[in-house]
Amino acid sequence: MTALTDPAIRATKPRKLRDGEGLYLFITPAGGKLWRFDYRFDGKEKTLAFGKYPEVSLKDARDWRDEARKLLANGAAPAAVKKAQKAERQERTANNFEAIAHRWFEVWKAGVAEKTAESQWKRLENHILPILGDVPVAEITPKKVIEALRPLEARGTRDSLRKALSTSR
Repeated sequence: MTALTDPAIRATKPRKLRDGEGLYLFITPAGGKLWRFDYRFDGKEKTLAFGKYPEVSLKDARDWRDEARKLLANGAAPAAVKKAQKAERQERTANNFEAIAHRWFEVWKAGVAEKTAESQWKRLENHILPILGDVPVAEITPKKVIEALRPLEARGTRDSLRKALSTSR
């Protein structure tokens, strides 16, 4: 069996193009090109999806296949590992500062005037979220909060700094 090449992938008709060691490119009748990896785990046939070609390159698909084969060699199910990693990413996203700030703001704004709520959210959007928005809440330290506020301090906008600091508490 010969290994795949990018020109061969681009020129093929709907079918499975095998690269070896379980990796293949499934080409749909509609022209979609999807990376798949077939393997056996606990005596059952399994298929792991790696993504679409060309977003996932041939090299990346091979690297992922090799990683999956290492997991299998160590007794781990690649699909279970992938699912756990996805759940971890979703958990991190659900508990980042921006997600928590949105939930807090929805509750908090009910008790204040609309103009106050708008200015408070703008302050968060302009000064805090660009720096801390993607950071998981568990990883936010006083040092990170200070780093987020340093640009305001550098501009000499003490009132904005004071208000932003009270917002981030």
